[in-house]
Amino acid sequence: MRRFFVTWFLLGALATAFAADSATGRIVKVLPLLLDSQNRDAVSPSLYDRDAYQVYLRQHTNEISAIRFDVLWKAANRRDAKLKLRVELRGVGLAGVPRQTTLEQSVTPGYFRRWTSLNLAGTDYRNFGELVAWRASLWSDDRLLGEQKSFLW
Repeated sequence: MRRFFVTWFLLGALATAFAADSATGRIVKVLPLLLDSQNRDAVSPSLYDRDAYQVYLRQHTNEISAIRFDVLWKAANRRDAKLKLRVELRGVGLAGVPRQTTLEQSVTPGYFRRWTSLNLAGTDYRNFGELVAWRASLWSDDRLLGEQKSFLW
């Protein structure tokens, strides 16, 4: 009797897995990293040194040339799905004027999790001002698959 229920459970799980025709996905982790004039987020490969260098860059803002968002995401069920990774940023520009911008990149789903980097650099970064909040989201056409946001979003 026990084998019968286990067999039916496994068949049901397989049937629902193959019946799902839309892409599923989620944002696993988002790392906002400041970059210096040489596009470095750290001076050595150590995670401790990276965190220490990020603190240094936050204190010496004139050495920051860009901000990079490293996003770890996962999507499954359809390799032909057209997915977009979007990072929305809110900040404060000169004279306290609120700013908002969006970074987008098309991505292709696979079997494993993937890292994707989105940069805000150059004059766009200088005009944007200080970053206050961010939201990273994964989209399939106009359907939200997953998101992760900062505390102040």
